[in-house]
Amino acid sequence: MLYLDNAATTPVRPEVVEAMAPYLTHWFGNPSSHHTVGEAAAGALEDARARVARVVGMRPGDIVFTSGGTEADNLAVKGIAIAAREHRAAHHVVTSPIEHEAILESVDFLRRIHGFAVTMLPVDHDGRIDPADVARALREDTALVAVGYANNEVGTVQDVTAIAAVTGARRIPLHLDAVQAAGWLPLAGTGADSLAIAGHKIGAPKGTGVLVVRGRVPLEPLFHGGGQERGRRSGTEDVAGAVALATALELAEAERVAGSERARATRDRFIAGVRTRVPEARLTGHPAERLPGIASFVFPGTSGEAILLELERRGVVSSSGSACAAGSDEPSHVLLAMGFAPEVAQTAVRFSFPHHPDLDADGLADQVAAAVRAVRSAP
Repeated sequence: MLYLDNAATTPVRPEVVEAMAPYLTHWFGNPSSHHTVGEAAAGALEDARARVARVVGMRPGDIVFTSGGTEADNLAVKGIAIAAREHRAAHHVVTSPIEHEAILESVDFLRRIHGFAVTMLPVDHDGRIDPADVARALREDTALVAVGYANNEVGTVQDVTAIAAVTGARRIPLHLDAVQAAGWLPLAGTGADSLAIAGHKIGAPKGTGVLVVRGRVPLEPLFHGGGQERGRRSGTEDVAGAVALATALELAEAERVAGSERARATRDRFIAGVRTRVPEARLTGHPAERLPGIASFVFPGTSGEAILLELERRGVVSSSGSACAAGSDEPSHVLLAMGFAPEVAQTAVRFSFPHHPDLDADGLADQVAAAVRAVRSAP
């Protein structure tokens, strides 16, 4: 079986399992306990915090361990916006319609429950946000701008440094959903005030994540309790999970440049192969400013789900887009926002490669073409 759904999740790396194992067994203590076992756990937690901080170019105190990317996005969007409302009477947030549901639903919560005004930025047919549109959207009462570093469905990468320059000039916090970007793009030096990362996208277990948030940015916690994570995320910390995420993030960063180059070469050969064999196929997302590991298409006149089933019958596992929306009958909100008709959006198929793909790109393109022909010829 050829697994090409790495944007949904990745296998846990053996090095990560080895690193976290002692904190599930021998050094299992509560890091808030003042005894040998607890202090060993606390030391491992702070070491993991410092390791993550080095990769993202921030301070250890800026690192908040979470249960994953969804929690990190929720904490950033709700926590920063609500704190801004309390500190400077801000009641406005800016985002785009192509974001992950973790951002979109959090923004909608702010609108419904707390009365925030919301500005949705336009995106072009490639899924790119114009930084000039960000500048035009900002108001005196803007609490937060929240966008994705790279889109999880089509792979389009935003010009985050230009967006950060716009928000920074107005001293408005910028949150980046970096869940898909981690391991593929630089996390340090983006200019963002907060970043969300999910461990299971980079070889750590599901249920691990981190919110990176600059210490100067006020943040209202979502969880209240014992005051762990400097009061920003109460609850006994998952020490093994923190160690796992730090280890996976370090490995991903060390391999990022070489792995991205190899994935990009495979992706480009595969894209060219599909276009040659299936001329009506349309690449979605920006043709150049896209993640090295994502190739996404629509196949007008077919069914994306039928193609996926035919590919799996042939030993290739891929997806129609976000795993969070799997099973929905609705077309992708990302593709609709990019201007695709609903009937075309429902023909989408996403192929997401690992960092060091070892596969025959031309052979894979042959399989895709054969699957499309089979679907079209089916009664």
